[in-house]
Parts: sequence; C-alpha cells; structure tokens
Amino acid sequence: MQIGAENMSRHIMGMIGLHHSHNANPPMSRPTIIDLAKAAGVSTATVDRVLNGRQNVREETVRRVHDAAEAIGYHGANIIRYRLLADKPEFRLGLVLQKPRHAFYQDVLRIFEAQARACMLRRVQITARFAETARPEELAEILLSFKGRVDAVAATGLDHHLVTQAVQTLRGGGMPVYALLSDFAQGVRESYFGTNNLKVGRIAGWFISKLARQPGKVGLFVGGPRFHGHELRETGFRSFFRDAAPDFRLLDTQINLETRQLTYEATSNLLARHPDLVGLYVAGGGMEGAIQAVREAQAASRVVLIVNELTPESQSGLQDQTISVVLGTPVRQLAADLIALMIATSEKGMAETPGQRFFPSEVWTPESEFMR
Repeated sequence: MQIGAENMSRHIMGMIGLHHSHNANPPMSRPTIIDLAKAAGVSTATVDRVLNGRQNVREETVRRVHDAAEAIGYHGANIIRYRLLADKPEFRLGLVLQKPRHAFYQDVLRIFEAQARACMLRRVQITARFAETARPEELAEILLSFKGRVDAVAATGLDHHLVTQAVQTLRGGGMPVYALLSDFAQGVRESYFGTNNLKVGRIAGWFISKLARQPGKVGLFVGGPRFHGHELRETGFRSFFRDAAPDFRLLDTQINLETRQLTYEATSNLLARHPDLVGLYVAGGGMEGAIQAVREAQAASRVVLIVNELTPESQSGLQDQTISVVLGTPVRQLAADLIALMIATSEKGMAETPGQRFFPSEVWTPESEFMR
C-alpha cells in the first residue's frame, strides 16, 4: 500500500494495500493488429505503416501506437520503440548501487533499466556498478571511473569527504552526480532523489507508539555514522518519541554495518536482556537478521518490528506477521523522474543551486492487498 507520510491515517488496522499479488486469470490470446488498432484509436492501415516504418506517419501517432502496444502486450512494441528512437541522441547514465547480491538493489537496477527502455526522450543506456564494501575509497573510485564514459551519474552511498571530492571532480568536468536514497556531497551533487528520511524516522516512531501494547523500551539499528539517510531517520525517530511519546524509553542506537549476522546477534541480545522491549526499528540494511531473531524468539506478539524496503524477506516477515510495517521507496516513480531530469539537465546545464526531490513513503502492512 502506498500512503503519503503527511496523509497517514490513524486507523492503522484498516489499511489495505493497492498492490496486487499474482492473479489467477487464465492466459489471454496474443494481441493482433486489429486489437492494437482499436487500443490506439487508429486504423489497421495506420498500424501497418507504423510497423513497417513507412513514411508520412506523424511521430505523435507512432507514439500513440507504441503506448497502446506496450499496454496490451503486443509483440511488436520493441520494433515501434526502436523506430521512434532511431533519430534520438544517446544518453549514457552511470548507476552506482550497494550490495550486488541484495534483492532490493537488484530490484532497483531492474526498475532503472525498465524506465530507461520506456523513456522516449533519448536512447538511454545504463552502465551499472555495485559497491562491494562500505569503504568511502571504493565509492569514490567507482564514481571517478565514470569520468568521460557517461553523461551523468546516480549513486547510493555514504557521505564522506573522499566521496565529496570525487563528486566535485566530476562536476568540474561537466558531469552531474545525483544522490539516491541517502544523501551525500551536499552542496556539490546536483540533486538528491529519495524519501524525506527525517519524516521516515518519525513515521516509524509513530507506528511503534500506536501498535505497541504498552509503553516500554525501543531499539534502533543504523548502518553506520556515514550514512546520511540513517542519521536523519535516527534523528526523526528520536524526536518523535521525545515530542509525542515520552513514556517510551529509547535504548542506545546499535550500529550493524548493514549486515545480517550482526543484526541477528544484536537483536537476539536485546530480546534476551530486555523483556520489556516493545519496539524495534531497523533504519538501514541488515533487517534479515532482525526478522530471523524475532521469529526464532517468537517475540512478534510483544515487539513491533519496522524495517525499510519491500524485499522477499520483508514480504515473508509481513506474511507471518513477524514484521508490523515496511516503509518503502517508490523506486519506479523515482527512476522515471530522475531520468527525465538528467536529460533536461544535459540540455539546459547544471543548476546553480543543488536541489532535492522528496518522494512520499510507501507503507506496507500484513493487511496489504498483495498479502492475500
């Protein structure tokens, strides 16, 4: 379910998601040219001219036929797209993500690639690299490796002076760098695209205060001090309890380096040492360890567990109600809007003042539609 942070309903137990699971509809027959013409609102003769690349077909009409082909699953959609983009210049996008084997970042890559294919402004080509570690030297090296090879870079990563220097070098060479999900190099990068992490932290605190059976102790995990987004979530989380739920006691923040094992061991320790633990928020990676520990301790009935981003593991946690809430990023919208902005920047030039674009958080609960 997707809900803007500012429009969060107080009736949390009645929330129903808008995303659907696999449906049981029987397979449909392959769409025909007649189906495509009807969907596009043109004649079959016009569709034939588009498919065969004949002259005297307006670009607007070709685009309409293409959009209809995509919508109904017509097998010739890629051919139409190729013809639409044949005369468009190429746009080279460098994409830097974390954890190459993590389901969330693999999903981010797939979404960016899909949005690149759907873009009709340019022929967008994505070159992706994954950071294997959380070392700032590695991220800086990856960023600099794109120099002269792409037109713009979008990256997830930590905030560090070496990363800022790399971004400054690329910007000095005319290449804008965009921060994704967690901000870095403020004042130097072109823009930040992601959720308002301060508000995300407050939302997590709000949910724990409303779902917990009674006030008690609350734990918090962050990946490390160099993840700006984690710091903002921690700030928002703590400020919510200080302002609105002072009866709860926040424990010292745990640094888990975004690893499953550290989070598992630390969560197991918290559950054993604090029988009055009522809430736990994993503000960054490593949620798989918290899910495992809460599940093994059969503590879901007394501990409200909140994590970030929908993955196969967090979805499983929602399904067996080990997790109470998943706060997610609308990556599809983010990718589409970012690609459009990158192309516009390449045409108009970089902004004098670096900006930011906040997207409303997605909220997923065990009652979301896709769980059924």
